[in-house]
Amino acid sequence: MSDQSSAEIISAAEDFIASHRRAYLRSGGAEGHIMDTTHAGGLPFGTHCLIRYKGRKSGKTYIAPLCYGGIGGEVAIIGSKGGADHHPEWYLNLVAAPEVDLQIASQAYRATWREASGAEREKVYNFMVENFPFFDNYRKATSRQIPVILMKPIEPVAVFSEADLG
Repeated sequence: MSDQSSAEIISAAEDFIASHRRAYLRSGGAEGHIMDTTHAGGLPFGTHCLIRYKGRKSGKTYIAPLCYGGIGGEVAIIGSKGGADHHPEWYLNLVAAPEVDLQIASQAYRATWREASGAEREKVYNFMVENFPFFDNYRKATSRQIPVILMKPIEPVAVFSEADLG
């Protein structure tokens, strides 16, 4: 997929993403965790987490809502960026830090993370496609290898809020 096509998809989704993040943050996680993703080619009960990370250049705090799956005691997220030919900013910022903050519903954690590779990566990616079918379209739309991130919670932290952004 060209970056222009991807940009059009992402632009169309920006309002939805901002609204989703706002609902998740304002409700303390009571809203936004489980969402109907059929409008995007997904399933009616898609699970979503938030990740909070620092910009590697700006030092600003960002919060991104992402589809997730629980597998083998870890939380899996996919760096698809809608099938763009380049990685999402959250992924580039994540690789610059050893830890990330993660919120699932009303529980938040500091977590370590790692990038899956080889057979494990394929297994996890295929698991995510079963739960979020649109990830298969994203994989087909780009020649880059889409990152598969596995996060492991290590300690509780306060739930995220809009005041964290910045």
